[in-house]
Parts: sequence; C-alpha cells; structure tokens
Amino acid sequence: MAQPEGENKEFLKLFGEKLAILDAGAQYGKVIDRRVRGLRVESEILPMNTPAKDLRKYKAIIISGGPQSVYSETAPKFDPEIFFLGKPILGICYGMQLINQQMGGIVERKKRREDGPCDVVVDSNSVLFKGLEASQEVLMSHGDSIGQLAPGFRAIADSNGITAAIENPERNLFGVQFHPEVDLTKHGRDILSSFLFEIAGFLGDFTMESRQTKAISYIREIAGDKKVLTLVSGGVDSTVCATLLNEALGPERVLAVHVDNGFMRLNESLEVQAALEALGLKLTVVDASADFYNAVTVVDGRTTPKLSEITDPELKRKIIGDTFMKVAEGVMLKFGLDSKDVLLAQGTLRPDLIESASRIASSNADVIKTHHNDTALVRALRTQGRIIEPLRDYHKDEVRELGKSLGLPDSIVWRQPFPGPGLAIRVICADRPFIDKDFEETERKLSAFASSEIVPYLLPIRTVGVQGDERSYSYLVGLTGKKDWGKLFRLAREIPKGIHRVNRIVYLFGERTVGSFNEITPTHLTKDVIEQLRKADTIVNQILQSSGLIERLSQVPVISFPMGFGKHGQRSIGIRTFITNDFMTGVPAIPGKDISEEVLMRMVSRILSEVSGISRVAYDLTSKPPGTTEWE
Repeated sequence: MAQPEGENKEFLKLFGEKLAILDAGAQYGKVIDRRVRGLRVESEILPMNTPAKDLRKYKAIIISGGPQSVYSETAPKFDPEIFFLGKPILGICYGMQLINQQMGGIVERKKRREDGPCDVVVDSNSVLFKGLEASQEVLMSHGDSIGQLAPGFRAIADSNGITAAIENPERNLFGVQFHPEVDLTKHGRDILSSFLFEIAGFLGDFTMESRQTKAISYIREIAGDKKVLTLVSGGVDSTVCATLLNEALGPERVLAVHVDNGFMRLNESLEVQAALEALGLKLTVVDASADFYNAVTVVDGRTTPKLSEITDPELKRKIIGDTFMKVAEGVMLKFGLDSKDVLLAQGTLRPDLIESASRIASSNADVIKTHHNDTALVRALRTQGRIIEPLRDYHKDEVRELGKSLGLPDSIVWRQPFPGPGLAIRVICADRPFIDKDFEETERKLSAFASSEIVPYLLPIRTVGVQGDERSYSYLVGLTGKKDWGKLFRLAREIPKGIHRVNRIVYLFGERTVGSFNEITPTHLTKDVIEQLRKADTIVNQILQSSGLIERLSQVPVISFPMGFGKHGQRSIGIRTFITNDFMTGVPAIPGKDISEEVLMRMVSRILSEVSGISRVAYDLTSKPPGTTEWE
C-alpha cells in the first residue's frame, strides 16, 4: 500500500497513526514494541482479549507469539471480530497460527519443531519480503505448525517443508512463523518496515519525548517527599537508575547501597565503590555474605532450606531476591529510617519482567526464570507502592543510550552485565545425576548425530532454556572430537530441533571421550565451590580485557557444572560467550571470527593449570533460544 498524500495524509496523522500489539504471552513482545518505535511508529501493547471495537482507532495490528497452542484450553482469550475489522494484521509465530486457524485452516504438532536460527526460503514477490533475497536466516521458536492453509491464503515462505509465512492480501492478513523483531532474524527490520509502510501505510513520523525527562518526572511523581534507597550492583542498569534518582531528587534524598552477597567476582565490590564514588555517588557498602549463605525464604507458605543447601535454580533466585530486600530493610534500620518513609529503587529492565512473567510486562508470558528483582516479596512491595523502577520500560540498548545522555563514562555504559545474584546463579547445583525415564531414549536419538569425527554425549544435568516461548529445564549435551567449528555449530542448531528434551550444546575441549557419563560431583553453594568458580571467572575476564574483547562480546558468563568426566570429585567450567543487542535473543561468538581461537585456548589452558579440581572446560555453542543467556 502506498503511503497517503495530501488531505488523507493529514487525516491519518491525526486519527490513525498508532499500532496495536496484542500480547499473546511472547517472550519478545516488548522487543516488537522496541523495533516498531525504532521505525518511528507509535505503538501500544494491549491484552490479547482487547475487544475489536477498542481496536478500531488503531491503524494496524500485530499479534505476538506465545507459549500456548491455539487449540489449548489455556490459550489466551481473544475477540474473533478483530480479523474482520479490515485492519492490516501481522501475526508472529502463535499469531500466524491463530490467523490461519481462525480463517479455516489447520494447525498441528508435527514431528519436527524448530528452536533457534533457521534458513527459510521466501517469496520475494510478496510485499512482505519486498527487496529481500530468497534465502533468509531467521529465528524460529515453535512446536505447532500449519498443517493446512486457510482458504484464500497462500504460503510465502518455507522452512524445509514447514510453512514459514502466509498472506491473504485481499483481507490484509499476513503471518510469519519466525520472529522478525529479534536480531537473529537478519532482515527482520526490513520485514517489519514492509508491513508498517508498504502494507499498513504508516507515515513513520513518530518522535518520542526525551526518555530522560520522562524518567525523572516518573521518579518525582512516585517519590513525593520520601527518601529512596537504591541497591547498586555497579552494572549499567543500577548505575543509571542511581544517577537518575540523584538528578530527580538530589543526593540528600538518595541512599545508594552496594550489597556484597558473597557471590561477587574478585575485588568486585571495591571496584564498584571506586567507580561510583568517582561519579560523585555516595555509596554505602554492606558485607552481607553470611546473611546470604544462610538465607531462607517462604515459598507457597513453606520455609525453604538454606541457600547453601538448595539445588533448584528457581528457589535459589527467590531466596537471593528476597534476601536483598531484607538486607535493604536492615540498612534502613541502621540509618534510623522508618521503612514507611523510604521507597526502594531498582534498575529493573523490561526483559527481566518478561522472563519472570510479571503482569507489568505481559499478561500471558511463561516464567523462564525468576529474576532476583521480581520475586514474590518484590511484587508485594510493588503492590504496596514501595518500589520505584524508572527503567522498567527499557531494554539494555536503551539504558546504555540513556547512560550516555546522562554523561556516564564508557567504562560504566559498556560494562558487561553481571547478574545481581552474582556467581550464585553460575553454579549448577545438584545432589544426584539427572537420569529421567527418557534418558536412554534420548541417548538413542542422540546417537544418530554421531560421526567418525564428532561424538555427542548426553550429560546427566539440566540447564534452563526457552523453547517455543516456554521455559524448559532440560538436558545438556557435550560434543567431543575434532574441533571443526562449522560442524559443531551445525550440530548445536540441529540437535535441539530433533530432540526436544535438549536445550543446550557445548564443545568439550581436550581428548575425545569414550563411554558414557552417568555420575556427577554433588555441588551446592558453598564457599569452596564459589572460590573455585571465582578463580576461573577471573582468568577469563583478565584475558577478555587484555584482548580487547569486553565491548565486542555482550556478555561472557563463566559457569561451574558438576561433571568430573571420570575424575572423582572434580567439576568442569563452561564458557558462554554471547553476542546480542536486545538481550532477549543472541548467538555465541564463533572462534576464528568473533573471538580468536588462540585467545580461547589460553583461557582453557590457564583454567586447567591454575584452578584445582577442574576436569574439563566446555564452550557453549547454543543460541538463545533454545538456551538462555545464563545456564539457570
């Protein structure tokens, strides 16, 4: 559709220039909003059940992805009249399946699902793919697929026999099975642009007000005349949050606290204190390591075991998040402050809330992992009006942009993210091997991917992932043999597609292993385990720094996992390089391209020679999805 001119253009400018994004529970719902705003189109995220009559004022509609099946009893409710408004509609993933099903087609679960980067063939004659080459790399994340097209629709993209996009131009209905909003879809921005401008006829003249001015106004409105305590980790999010608070309220009303929870990197707290005081932020440092190691909380009415005894990753995060809140309350008492007169500020981002399935971000999203800044206790404080989160509508790239506008130095703005719980969530804890009833069957399926050069092994531990917009807690696979990165990365893409119980693939450096591995080293959050990981983490970050890779790689978690590979009592270290802009999706660095293989081998060599009790070093080959950035 051509863009309107003359009087029609002015009419649309006044009455029809907003896009509605219907939220079906997508992990990437806010990323759609971000991408649309980046194209200078005003958008609003609405519940999936928004009545059709309320959507008439919007110029076009995007229906997001989501974790449910369109046939599920728990699928998001919606008004079927939305498909007969005559508005241009783009369905993404679940949204495409819903369009097809509602218009008379069939959606079904096939033997093959798709999670991660995929190559699709598109019909360049479709206006949706205008100007694009036939072969496109996209991000897929779905279990259901189209079994039969609805009458009047045609397929305009294919992924090895699976319909990857559909259209019915006469009805203004379009759908893509993949996610054009994320970085892993190479030309996703072009596809969204074609929908917004060529099909829907938006003008592209939306300019947002200053984010800084809006954030400061929000802080002043919520804070009133109260003081604010803000927990500052030293990362860009919490630092920008603290800087905004100072700008809005003045330093005399802001108490900035850095909590050393015992799980920090080497000298982390000292470096954070020096960096923030150099910015003029007065910082109080609290050593609460003993509080955290012995911490418990209440979940579903029952008191949990101590953090140092926990293996469940969700419980770990909940205990840590609640303990931060309790430590903050203790700081208030120490300073003689009444908690009723003090608000708590957090540098919570939109992706944190989406992955935690917070109602603030999405009414239908699945819980991928509970972030420490969105536990049940935090939500209760939020309900009481005691939490200030000026960045909760932001993504990481937007926070960095805001940080630069606030005058923060590059050393803070581009600091690699380090989670609030610290190294605690980079230790895979377990009492016993995870050998489920499907272990042998999964091993049998995995053997089909073996070759004379590379052998995959099913490891009896689990990591957290995101598959089909849902949380998965599934097997880890280790590859051994020839260091052929092309073949290794292909296997990392194909194995989770063929074996749904696998969500993460690593390459195990060293000699090719033989046999199977059904034993683990029992591991908990004890000081010796943390110290072992801290040493490995220090080595990796020293080499990253000296090699100039800190800014090139978005994040590099270093993980301890309880596999000795035949060496009793030992553990292994995982290196998870991650490249992303939106932090909702991403890819690992490719050795020889994004990271020097010589640099990587230096890390491996030093870890094995300098950190006692380490059997193997593994390199994470998994994109997100199906593997999350962190392993749990």
